[in-house]
Amino acid sequence: MTCVFCRLITEDAARWIFRGPVASAFAPLDPLAPGHSLVIPTPHYAGIFDAPAEVLAETLALVQRVSGAMRTALNASGVNILSASGPGSEQSVPHLHFHVVPRWADDGLSTWPTRQSRHQIAGDPTAELAHAITVSHSA
Repeated sequence: MTCVFCRLITEDAARWIFRGPVASAFAPLDPLAPGHSLVIPTPHYAGIFDAPAEVLAETLALVQRVSGAMRTALNASGVNILSASGPGSEQSVPHLHFHVVPRWADDGLSTWPTRQSRHQIAGDPTAELAHAITVSHSA
């Protein structure tokens, strides 16, 4: 087994916050903030493009539960939810995952990009997305 997250699940080798048959949450080895958590689908899906909608829904529901726990247990005033899917996204582990990072007004952390992409799209990207959504929804 080459997926590090799948190995953590099968070997019970993580600091688990929650383990479920569809979605799980654990503490990363190098947290960005106290309480930083990773939420993953328990079965292996490489990214957002191949996870079934029902698995994605349950995984995001766990993201919401973890976020709420951060607010109540850690007194976080907010959270950042970060995810990357696919080779162009800087995804470091090819298993769908969401970083849930608790935030406080004075924490000194910045998780927002500081500049815009250099990539150019010919035409109107918003119109292209609207068309693609319409075509995929009617199929």
